[in-house]
Amino acid sequence: MRTSSPVPGLPTGHPANSMTYSASLPMPLSSVPAATAALPASASAFPVPRHTNRLINERSPYLLQHAHNPVDWYPWGQEAFDKAKTENKLIFLSVGYSTCHWCHVMEEESFKSKEIGDIMNEHFVCIKVDREERPDVDKVYMTFVQATSGGGGWPMSVWLTPDLKPFAGGTYFPPEDGVHRVGFRTVLLRIAEQWKENKDALLESSQRILEALRHTSEIHVQGQESPPPAEEVMDTCFQQLSRSYDEDYGGFSKSPKFPTPVNLNFLFTYWALHQTTPEGARALQMALHTLKMMAHGGIHDHIGQGFHRYSTDQQWHVPHFEKMLYDQGQLAAIYSRAFQISGDEFFADVVRDILLYVSRDLSDQAGGFYSAEDADSYPTTTSREKREGAFCVWTAKELRALLPDPVEGATEGTTLGDVFMHHYGVEEAGNVDPMKDPHQELKGKNVLIARCPPELTAAQFRLEPGRLSALLQECQQRLSSARAQRPRPHLDTKMLAAWNGLMISGFAQAGATLAEPGYVSRAAQAAAFLRTHLFDPDSGRLLRSCYQGKHNSVEQNAVPIQGFLEDYVFVIQALFDLYEASLEQGWLEWALHLQHMQDKLFWDPKGFAYFSTEGSDPSLLLRLKDDQDGAEPTPNSVAVTNLLRAACYSGHMDWVEKAGKILSAFSERLQKIPITLPEMVRATAVFHRTLKQVVICGDPQGEDTREMLHCVRSVFSPNKVLMVADGDSAGFLYHQLPFLASLERKDGKATAYICSNFTCSLPVTSAQELRGMLSP
Repeated sequence: MRTSSPVPGLPTGHPANSMTYSASLPMPLSSVPAATAALPASASAFPVPRHTNRLINERSPYLLQHAHNPVDWYPWGQEAFDKAKTENKLIFLSVGYSTCHWCHVMEEESFKSKEIGDIMNEHFVCIKVDREERPDVDKVYMTFVQATSGGGGWPMSVWLTPDLKPFAGGTYFPPEDGVHRVGFRTVLLRIAEQWKENKDALLESSQRILEALRHTSEIHVQGQESPPPAEEVMDTCFQQLSRSYDEDYGGFSKSPKFPTPVNLNFLFTYWALHQTTPEGARALQMALHTLKMMAHGGIHDHIGQGFHRYSTDQQWHVPHFEKMLYDQGQLAAIYSRAFQISGDEFFADVVRDILLYVSRDLSDQAGGFYSAEDADSYPTTTSREKREGAFCVWTAKELRALLPDPVEGATEGTTLGDVFMHHYGVEEAGNVDPMKDPHQELKGKNVLIARCPPELTAAQFRLEPGRLSALLQECQQRLSSARAQRPRPHLDTKMLAAWNGLMISGFAQAGATLAEPGYVSRAAQAAAFLRTHLFDPDSGRLLRSCYQGKHNSVEQNAVPIQGFLEDYVFVIQALFDLYEASLEQGWLEWALHLQHMQDKLFWDPKGFAYFSTEGSDPSLLLRLKDDQDGAEPTPNSVAVTNLLRAACYSGHMDWVEKAGKILSAFSERLQKIPITLPEMVRATAVFHRTLKQVVICGDPQGEDTREMLHCVRSVFSPNKVLMVADGDSAGFLYHQLPFLASLERKDGKATAYICSNFTCSLPVTSAQELRGMLSP
């Protein structure tokens, strides 16, 4: 069973796991050695590739990174499976993604080695998988690695029998043996020998492992299980989160520290439902303090905007520098909610910061969003070796040279550099703890972190707070220009339906909450992109991925990858969010179509809840249901709320029944360890309280209607859906919900009704009255 959540790019638990069938095989690795990527920087320095393998024909940026390895890599597919069976060879499966630091390290050390490549080619059929393209393959074998090693992460290394059953695996392996670890070369040779000498035992072991995984990973309704009680589950989840909370720096662990939007989303809902209690107040304080500390920390890019993947330390200071689209999308939404609840412009500024970064650096001109930016880059245009964080960090000397101007009116002799360096914790010898920099990549460098409130920095130099803000902004602009001269990190230009969905939700929610129509327009542009490039109108199905092609075109795989459950769930959620922000009913219609398709492809009629994958791919040994909210919420968690929203917009009450069945299937986990499913706990509360349909009758362009809409959008209410009844009886909403025809404007004014189970309150025409009715 899973004991730790996989961390992108960072092995968790042991960097490699115990092998499950033979004491003669390697023990878990106990440490990860220093290593960095070493590549020539300029185009002219690149030699003609000595090797080219089948991955050269793929679209995935990650697979293309390995196209010139001396390893005879195959993509996941029938050609590789047939070769393994025909030649009676084991399969070596390597899974990673293009912005994964340790994936780069293992490639440099092992997969670029001709000697190790020869061993791999002689004894194994070698398959490379981009986990972001094929989360289905990744999930099956990560479940095995976690079950047998107590940890997981990427790169993931798994050995399979020719019929794809796993029997040994781990994460990162160094190339050679060390004092406390066995090297990759040794592991390869020992496994090849075992296959030669003990094939029957190996096959028997792999079958036993597979049966055990099937049994332990099954999620289904036990007997007459019903949805668990909301209050009990919410209280348990709150207590578990509260115990793990870091009072000083926020967050829910000491280190490493991750943005955890699922936890913060739960806490906001808990507060909304318990506003008058001490527990409710604490939930709000925990969430807001965490968000402030993250925004002040080094995990937040103070010069280039956006958020890095996670912090390696307790203070949110030294990040793992990659930037992922799914983080930006979820954080834009959660900071929007923080502003909605608190009214503090600080949070609105962070939202704008995130969306500026995504608009500038992760946006395809056709409207989609790219997946990620790498942690590693060349420090200078002449460097031959990439370093983690090189694009983002600064020396004190650099900053003094860039910010030499004296500051008028400040303490005598003060320069812009003095003010900026004091505020962002810059030290002459660098501000990174050597313990957080085991490979000496950040020695003498500074990761910017807002060390003190602006008022204290202003007081230190006898400046007015408003003046300080202008000075810091000037400094940031100069540093941004200087940083633009550095070699940029690798950009993964793959576009995924699921992650685009999360980002559309971020833009739509920010647009509605901050009253910024430009953000809503950007969300609509991205949704139109999905409809054009990641939706097959003939089959009515979503596709998983597409790619930036030559001359800024958008390209697709020769055989497109069909969408998975997470693609449907996050896109449906995005379309509901986009409807509420734009009131364009076409998005609503598409969302309901996709919900029907999701039910058809993924619903488990026997055990209830949704499978993560379709059942039509024979190469997938297990059909799983994710059971843990991680960097993204598990799809079944979001599906509960989607189903409740879909029922409100369509009148199909069987979707409410389905939502209850999901909660029933996960009932035991929700009652025992709800901290693993905070998004589903939040959905449990929404299920039991019933969603309120907030209906505004009026002209969407009318000033009185706009005032009502602004009122609804400015109040955080976790159990509401918004719709406008515009009087068009031929429109989609009136067709879906005939009761809307009975709702009228009062005295010709925009009129609001709060409806529950299609029974409505008395009408109100005052935004102030409406606000009072919106509390949960």
